[in-house]
Amino acid sequence: MNIYLVLSAIALYFGMVMLISYLTSRKNSDETYFTGDRKSPWFLVAFGMVGSALSGVTFVSLPGMVGNNNFYFFQFVLGNVVGYLFITFVLIPLYYKLRLVSIYGYLKDRFGNSSYKAGSLIFLVSQSFGAALRLLLATKILQFAFFDKLNIPFYLTVIVILLFVWLYTNKSGIKTIVWTDTMQTFFLILGAVITIYGITSSLNLSFDTTVKAITDHPYFDIFNGDGRSGNNFFKQFIAGFLIAVAMIGLDQNMMQKTLTCKNLWDAQKNTLVYSIVLAITQFLFMGLGVLLYIYADDQHIALAMDQQGTFLNTDTLFPDLALNYLGTITGISFLLGIIAASFSSVDSALTALTTSFTYDFLDISHKSGNTIKKIKNWSLFGFSVVVFSIIMSFSQSKGDVISLIFKIAGYTYGPLLGLYLFGMFTSYKIKDRWVPVVCILAPSLTYFMSWYFEKVFHFDFGFVSIAVNGLLTVTGLILIRTR
Repeated sequence: MNIYLVLSAIALYFGMVMLISYLTSRKNSDETYFTGDRKSPWFLVAFGMVGSALSGVTFVSLPGMVGNNNFYFFQFVLGNVVGYLFITFVLIPLYYKLRLVSIYGYLKDRFGNSSYKAGSLIFLVSQSFGAALRLLLATKILQFAFFDKLNIPFYLTVIVILLFVWLYTNKSGIKTIVWTDTMQTFFLILGAVITIYGITSSLNLSFDTTVKAITDHPYFDIFNGDGRSGNNFFKQFIAGFLIAVAMIGLDQNMMQKTLTCKNLWDAQKNTLVYSIVLAITQFLFMGLGVLLYIYADDQHIALAMDQQGTFLNTDTLFPDLALNYLGTITGISFLLGIIAASFSSVDSALTALTTSFTYDFLDISHKSGNTIKKIKNWSLFGFSVVVFSIIMSFSQSKGDVISLIFKIAGYTYGPLLGLYLFGMFTSYKIKDRWVPVVCILAPSLTYFMSWYFEKVFHFDFGFVSIAVNGLLTVTGLILIRTR
């Protein structure tokens, strides 16, 4: 693809983002960066959250994933939808009642300071890895499409993206991100729609024949009844429910946006609409994945496979076809989508990490003026360095990143899930100082059990490892309860 077209697309996108940043940075208070002054329109928050949840992982990894996992991921999505109902009617009312900025303040009220710090630290670790892995995928594609042609090294590409994020978020933070996420979501979905149109036009498929081609394809297999498989329906559905609660409802990144809504009802409408739009969009991307494999087969494009017939490097399928085979318009729309994914995957994450760290560990709520600004800026810089380091550590990883993200989430978010469920559904008091020990032992035992069951019984926990992890955390909390 013409390098000047790519450069123009990047410049256009960044110009739009900086304009939004300028418009939203006027008349700000000390709290604007963290709360958005609690004036965000709920429908903008809902639509923008779709882009944050999708990011480059869904945009690129989910379509390619279909080749090895069929539509089994949609079982996980169905569990997500039920999880969002729990978030809407249980967690959000709790957060609004306590008027929280950092949602981990609940743990301090319920258990004590050690639980509070442990919960926040779990989020900091989880979100750092999640944000880094999402940005890693998007950056690799930008490197392949543009920066390699300019002989710009990968590490410098990452630095440039993180610098851009700092430029448009450092003043207004979450207030700016609510609006930029809306634009990013639009470009993500537009990229998928234009690609689908490009494929169907190339293959002379009408709307009806496109639907039939997808639904009749062997990959259109949604439900898996194999009890030993990690793709089993019950494992995927339960994991989808629990991971939605943990990665959305107990995640400062996603909940911080929801808490910028004007009132409880607006926040609940936001979450309900977001869950429906997200599920539809994920189904759309899986359908796009089938079309990509159909197109590759029709054009006799060889895809790398191992000796067992498993596709290799499935994350490269979408970018390779969009940039090299489907024409200029599709290529540009794909690039705009992946650029949007690059920023949406990291801007809100860095803001949430900064918020959680400054409120939970530096007690910024009792400071004011220039002190808040100085602490916030240094914290934002520090987490940018952390994200950069993680990206470079995983830069040589292979396979689909989406599976890696949810696998890591099963270990890191499990203790957080256990803490909240124990706090909300029991009245026990606990020995607060022992909570960090429980939060370390639970994921460690989960990892050992997962390894043992797969080795001895050929039983794959899959994404349901978060349920095992959460259950072990609850068990540990029961053991340290007070009389």
